[in-house]
This record gives sequence, structure tokens and C-alpha cells, in this order.
Amino acid sequence: MDADKRRQLRDAFGAFMTGVTVVTTNDRQGNPIGFTANSFSSVSLDPALLLVSIDKRSANFANFTSCEHFAVNILAEQQKETSNIFAQKIEDRFALIDWRKADSGVPLIDESSAWFDCSLHQVVDAGDHAILIGKVEAFSSCGTAGLGYYRGVYFTPYQNAESLIGGPDVVVSALIESAGQALMVEKEGSYSLPSRRVNQSSVSETLNKLIGDLAIEASPGFVYSIWEDRQKNQQHIVFLCAQPTGSPLPDVRQAQWYSLNQLQALPIADSALKSLMNRFVSENAVGNYGLYYGDECQGSVRHFALKAS
Repeated sequence: MDADKRRQLRDAFGAFMTGVTVVTTNDRQGNPIGFTANSFSSVSLDPALLLVSIDKRSANFANFTSCEHFAVNILAEQQKETSNIFAQKIEDRFALIDWRKADSGVPLIDESSAWFDCSLHQVVDAGDHAILIGKVEAFSSCGTAGLGYYRGVYFTPYQNAESLIGGPDVVVSALIESAGQALMVEKEGSYSLPSRRVNQSSVSETLNKLIGDLAIEASPGFVYSIWEDRQKNQQHIVFLCAQPTGSPLPDVRQAQWYSLNQLQALPIADSALKSLMNRFVSENAVGNYGLYYGDECQGSVRHFALKAS
């Protein structure tokens, strides 16, 4: 394949939207090393395996293919600069970021959306790359939105929310899920999501204030639904939010947690919200979430995330 065909193939691969990771380990002298990669994928839940590929031309190729442990750090959407640092030839990359050591000794990058500390399970030769298959020994997720990458450009699903505003009366809602339960608000016998009008604030400021008033540790992720209520002349934007892994369900004065089975039985007067919650229950069962766009009666759903099975 000539250079022009390779470029075309790279561009075609770039049509697949991915997240951005930094893969880290220690060299033979114990110094931290790492590189930026979007060639990351979950492989198996039992046993817990993941993979990432490394270019054979990488200066760290020998270190990563012979190490005992490595870590995959899924970057949060505010970590574009960290991604750029590890994509460039910089002598001491770790001097430019905040990081710490895992129990295995490999570097973990602070404020990452999630991290996985892995033992090296297998190295698979794959053309001009090698595939590192890691066995997950420890992991954590803080629930924040990850940094996206599409056709050579970063995208940030939460921070771009301001572009979604299309009407004068905008209502922001938080669909907060944790340990198979969701947070709902009861008023006069009917249930709804925690919500707030945008008014003079931005969408992100309104959502952060909403979560802050709930006094809950949750992070906004993807936009889950956008619909126009033509009868009320309102625009609704619903964000799918998450708690950090392993966090206990907190008591919330203004709302209550309900299991997914209970959600379907709750009386919800708003038919559009009722349909949204039924969709959430069914999508949560398979881990395949989608974005709804339309009005209170009809619209379309495009799916964007699929869990490993």
C-alpha cells in the first residue's frame, strides 16, 4: 500500500468515533513512560481483559511489550493538553502533569475519567503494531465524561452542550444512575427527573447547580435526550450522569432512588418523560445507550455506546 492509500485508510479509520487514553508503565530503570492511544477496547468481563495497540516504531515499544504491568488512563474531556503532551516527543512528560503510582507501581494520571491497572496477559503481533492484552487487576471510574476523538479532532460531549439550545425556555434534567438505580423527584403524586430552567445561566452552569443542590457526587456525561415540547414551548435537554464506581447511594432530601424495575411502575404524568424512562430501562439492560432527538410525540434514537458482552 503506497503512502496515498495509507493516508486514505487512516482517514477511513478516523470515521469511527473513539475515546482517548494514555497508556503508562515504567521503563527498566523504573522511570514512568507513556503514550497517547485511541486504539483501546474492552475484550472480556470474565476474565477481565482489555487491549490497546502500540506502534512498533515507538521508542517505548520494547518496554511495553516486556513489562509486567501497564495502565490505561481514559482521559476526561478537559484533558486535551495531557493527550497532546503524550502524543509529542517531550523529554519529561510526567513533569507536566499530576500523577501518582498504583499499587503495582505503574503511573496513574490524576483526574482521568477512569483507569485500569493491568498485568500484561498477552502480546499479539499485528503488522506494524503489536496488541497489548491486559488483565485488569484494579480499576476505578469517577463518572466524568471522557475525551472524544473523531476524524483527527477532539470533541467533548458535555462541554459542547451550549450549542444544543434552540429555544427561549430551556429545561435541563439529570438522569443520575448508580448501582442499577435512578434518582427521581415526586410532586403531587407524579414523578420526574431532577430539573432546572436555564434562565440567565449557561446549560453547563445550570446542570452543575442542579447537581450541587442535590448534594450528590455525580458527573454529567453524554446528552441522553433532546426534545421540543411544542404545547409548552419548551426545550428539554436530559444529561445521563454517573457516580464514581463503588460509591454508596447517598441520601437525597429532594429525591429518592428507585430500582430499574420500580421505574417502569412509577406514575409519570409527562408522556415524553415516561417514554424516555422506559427507553432508559431497556437500554440499561444491554448497555447500549442512545440519543433521542425530536418532540414530545415523535423523534429518532441514535445509539452511541455498547458495553462489552
